Parts: sequence; structure tokens; C-alpha cells
Amino acid sequence: MSRYLNPKTDLTFKRIFADHPHLLLNFLNSVMPFETGRHIIDLEYLPSEMVPENPGKKFSIVDVRCKDNFGRQFIIEMQGFWQKAFFNRIVFNAGKAYVKQLDSGENYHLLQPVYTLSILTENFDHLTDKFYHHYQIVNLENTNEIIPCLEFVLVELTEKFRPETINDRRLAILWLRFLKEVGEDMTSLPVEMQENEFIRKAAELCERGAYTAAELARYDGFLDAVRIEKTREQGAREEGEAIGLEKGEAIGLKKGEVIGLEKGEAIGLEKGRTAEKENVVINSHQAGFSVKIISSITGLTVEKIIEILKRNGLM
Repeated sequence: MSRYLNPKTDLTFKRIFADHPHLLLNFLNSVMPFETGRHIIDLEYLPSEMVPENPGKKFSIVDVRCKDNFGRQFIIEMQGFWQKAFFNRIVFNAGKAYVKQLDSGENYHLLQPVYTLSILTENFDHLTDKFYHHYQIVNLENTNEIIPCLEFVLVELTEKFRPETINDRRLAILWLRFLKEVGEDMTSLPVEMQENEFIRKAAELCERGAYTAAELARYDGFLDAVRIEKTREQGAREEGEAIGLEKGEAIGLKKGEVIGLEKGEAIGLEKGRTAEKENVVINSHQAGFSVKIISSITGLTVEKIIEILKRNGLM
């Protein structure tokens, strides 16, 4: 039996970073692209009503409001799963978080920047071998001119992750290596991670023996739900391609393949969603997930999930 659980799942990530704020503080100060001399000194976990809705979120991680040593406040939202329209979603949610800072009648100068930190387990940028991506709103003619309201940091913890590319940020590398490497295939923590008190503590919180049988069932259920969702997307994509090819050949036009593929993929994805999402809902419910967490996994509304569960005699 493996010693460690995957730290990037909902259960373990929250155990590490939501239950132990000092670990989150150390992690954020290490990974975020702050200028020299700036660091987070305080953070506040946002209540659910203040967190922007994100129905497509695969890992419901942590949303915090932070204050740095210059007295500036900002919000960091962390996610962890790549899928289509991801950029649109993170910009939309960051915009909502930015706007929600003000009550009616308050002055705009009270608005503070919003950072989105996304730790991804899949590649999204196939045009570069870089794994760390920092986006800002800049003047195209003078990139030194920046509008400091929204910033996005996306980290691909895939085969692209090569520690030697940012040697000057050793602690950031250790944290990212921890998230990428620690898991069910690891039997002992590397020496360099053991030597860091924060990462050593985070690893202890991933040890299988620290979780109850019910929590382990929830952990396995979460991984199963994610695997089902990824399989659904792949199956829908393949079905869509098959339908598209058939349509293209029937039409007999040079552009028919492109047209057919686009329409076929859309049809296939839609057909796949209807059947497979119900399976995700049922499996997740049987694994002990709450309706709210199932909503974050599937993107379905709470009302729709309840309807599915009732229709299958589970509520």
C-alpha cells in the first residue's frame, strides 16, 4: 500500500492549505511573481458567498484575500484542471472577484488587484516548452506600462516542468516538485524536501495513515470522478470526429471534412455530456460527495443534480 496520497486532490489540498494557513502563506510567497521586497503577511479565507461561481472547476481548492507588507490587498484563486474555455472562465471569475470588492456607492480607488494562480496537471500551451506563465494587462507599444488590476499565473506540472529553468527560486521549485512528485508511487520523501519544515509538514498531511476510511473512500471517489469526466470528454471527442468524417465524406466537398468535424465534435460532445454526466453524479454521490462538490466537478446546477439523484432513486 502506498504511503502518500496525491496532494492535488480536493481532500488533500484542503487538508494542507486550508487547515494550515502558514503552509499556504509560505507556498504563495514562494510561487507568486512578486517584485523584490514584497510578500504576503496576512490572508483570509473567503466564505463561499464571496467566491465567484465556477461550475467547471475540477479541483475546488482555496480562495483567499491577502494583504502584503505594503498594505495592499488582493485576492488569489487557485484551480487545478485544464479544459476548453479555461481562459474565458478564469478571466470571467477574476473580473467578478474584482467587481465584488466594492459595495454600492464606494469609490473605485478602493479596488485592489486580483491574482489567479492555476496549478495545472495538463498542458495547455503546446507552442512553448515553458511551464510557468505570467499574464498581465500591458501596453503593447510599451510593455513596461501595466494596468495593475488582473494578473494570471498558470503553472503546468507536466513533463514540461524542469526545475533547472528557474534555479533562482529554490523554494518555489521545492513546492512545485512536492505537488508534482508526491503521490501514491512515492514511498519516501526526498532529502531536500525533508529539510524544509513547511514541505515536510505538508508531506506528513498527505500520509495515508492520517485519513479515516471514509476520507479515503472520498479521495478515491474524487479521482474516479475526474477519470470518468476525462474519459467522457475523450469519448465525446472521438465520437464527434467520427461523425464529422462521415458527414464530410457524404458531402464530398474539400471543406466538408472541416465543417463535418466541427459540427460532429459539437454533436458528439453534447451527446456524451448527457449520458456521462449522470454517471459522474451517481458515482460521486455514492462516494460520499456533497451536492455542492458534485456541482463543481460536473458543472451542473444543484437543482439538476438533485433531479438526477431523485430520478435514480438516490434521494
